Amino acid sequence: MRPLSPLSHLILFHLLCGSLSSRCPQECMCNSNGFNFCVQRNLSNMPRGLPSSTKNLYIFQNNINTLQQQDFTELGELRMLDLSQNALSEIPDAVFSPLSSLHNLDLSSNQITHISKDSFAGLVNLERLYLYSNHIQSIHPAAFEGLENLLELKLQGNQISVLPALQLPKLLHLDLSYNSIPPIGPKDLQTPHLESLKIAGLRLTSLNEELLSSLMNLHVLDVSQNLLVEIQPTLKAMGGLRTLNLTGNPLRSIKPEDFQNLVNLLELDLSNLNLQGFPEGFFNLFPKLEKLTAAENPFNCLCPLAWFPAWVKDAQIELLRMEETRCHFPPINSGKFLARLEHKDFGCPTTTIELTSAGTSSTTSKPTNSTTPSGTTHVIPPAPPSEMPSADTDSFPLSQTTAFSREIIEGSEEEDIICPSNICLNGGTCIFDSNGVVVCLCPPPMSGPYCEIQNPSFFPPPSPRVSIETIATVQPSTISSLHITSTSISLDLHRYIHTRPHIRGIRLTYRNLSGPDRRPLQLNVPPTYPEYTLRGLQPNSTYSVCASPLGEPVHVSVSACMEARTTGIPHSSPVPSFNRTEQSSSLTPIVAAVAVVMVVAIVATVVVIRRRRRLKAPVDTDLHETSPLELEGVKTSPENGLTHPKPNDITPCPSLVQNTLEYETPLIQGKCPANNNVACTKPLYV
Repeated sequence: MRPLSPLSHLILFHLLCGSLSSRCPQECMCNSNGFNFCVQRNLSNMPRGLPSSTKNLYIFQNNINTLQQQDFTELGELRMLDLSQNALSEIPDAVFSPLSSLHNLDLSSNQITHISKDSFAGLVNLERLYLYSNHIQSIHPAAFEGLENLLELKLQGNQISVLPALQLPKLLHLDLSYNSIPPIGPKDLQTPHLESLKIAGLRLTSLNEELLSSLMNLHVLDVSQNLLVEIQPTLKAMGGLRTLNLTGNPLRSIKPEDFQNLVNLLELDLSNLNLQGFPEGFFNLFPKLEKLTAAENPFNCLCPLAWFPAWVKDAQIELLRMEETRCHFPPINSGKFLARLEHKDFGCPTTTIELTSAGTSSTTSKPTNSTTPSGTTHVIPPAPPSEMPSADTDSFPLSQTTAFSREIIEGSEEEDIICPSNICLNGGTCIFDSNGVVVCLCPPPMSGPYCEIQNPSFFPPPSPRVSIETIATVQPSTISSLHITSTSISLDLHRYIHTRPHIRGIRLTYRNLSGPDRRPLQLNVPPTYPEYTLRGLQPNSTYSVCASPLGEPVHVSVSACMEARTTGIPHSSPVPSFNRTEQSSSLTPIVAAVAVVMVVAIVATVVVIRRRRRLKAPVDTDLHETSPLELEGVKTSPENGLTHPKPNDITPCPSLVQNTLEYETPLIQGKCPANNNVACTKPLYV
């Protein structure tokens, strides 16, 4: 690309200057199209000298705190005035009267506290008035008179305590959210053509049915962040609604009949309603739905909600705030994105169940295996012949009971009907009712659809004096206990391994059902261990122990389980007992002393033997015939040739017979030759 020549730069400069008006304040930027910008200039007053042809004036993000009528005398053609994000505290009377052509006025994000009667006098063509995010406390009842062409009025985010009657025949959009106004009625809003009404955050406990009936042209209704506990029946008559926002109301549940006639709904917001799920087929009421928001709800991602992700995908619904639409329960799905779960993640039954009524026949239903979150497999007691379950068949009273109808599960005898895993919590029993729906039978003090609620007023009965409580299972591949102590449980895995010869290992999952911490612990045991002992357990506590094949997902594998109770800590016997530890500790010094003496004796013996051998060696090699002079005790001195008698205290050279243990050998022992001309070496002490 060739660089621009100086002539080209000059032409561009003239074109730019031609687009700018010759009359423009230094702090503003103006062009010939009537758009003037005086933004972020830290202005404290309205700029002077603006072109009279200005149609759109933007002076937001400044520090303007006062307005005067002469500021607008030369701006008669102005259509748009944006004074937002300034420091205005009041609107002088008739200050905008020169702006008879003004259509849009934005005074939002200022510090206005009061709207007087003549604040907007002269604005006969005004269509949009934005007063939100101010400090408005009061509005004169006649403040909006004369604004007959007003289409949009925004008053949200103020401190308005009394709303004047709005007689605005052409008004289409009204936002009164987050104020302190009391519930509004039809006399407060005389706006027959209103299309959008936003009344969020007004602490409404109900909606005025007469008001809603008068707004039959309403397309957008925002009643979020209120205190509504139910949906008014009048809402069903508003078939023209396109957008409905119910966020943040304590509804807790939604009923399909409350939304029956909203067939034209395009956008629905059900966020933060404490919803645990949606009724299946609920969204079929809205065939035109395009956008859905369901964030901040504690969804139970179980089988009844398994249809939702597929519906979102198939219907091409735009799920807003998807990262905030997560599962809350069960723990295996907690925190996961609801729309990204697969059908298998909801724990639905993997087999088809066909139930046929047997009338008054006494045939009982086939027992089904149930797996609680801890993996415990229980035997479902058969239904008695009467309509009510017999108390004899229940090992404990149930806080939630279901009358079993006579039903026959068709299929082969070998087919196992298995409840979904991780459905019933806290030791609950999973069964199928007559319609094939999963039902949890909860032991006391638990209650709720999935035994997740603990009743604080329940006082459990005293524990029986039985060291083990094992619940039998239907399958022959159960595990059992061999020996139980206060801190350990020995498991018998023979039958479990025998029925599964090809498993890589056994996953043992156990948890304390009697303690406050019921989180499961897992151990991996090789199949070569037919017996295994769980150690480090709490005394006098009931433990749930489950075995499942190693390598299979927890929600897919079928667990064989048992429950066992550890024994209490045995009381001390009154018979005195001796502490073997103390006795052994007292004998330790004696044994050590004996060992030291033996070592010293051995060392001394070795030293003596070596010394005897060392002394015996020179005597044997130097034996010779003793001289007669030596026998007489006379030595010849080589110095003077005289003989001297041998002193009696001089010890002669050792002989063979004198080599005894009592003999003390000098440190330096000389040799005595047979020649008497050479004297023996004198002892050191001579």
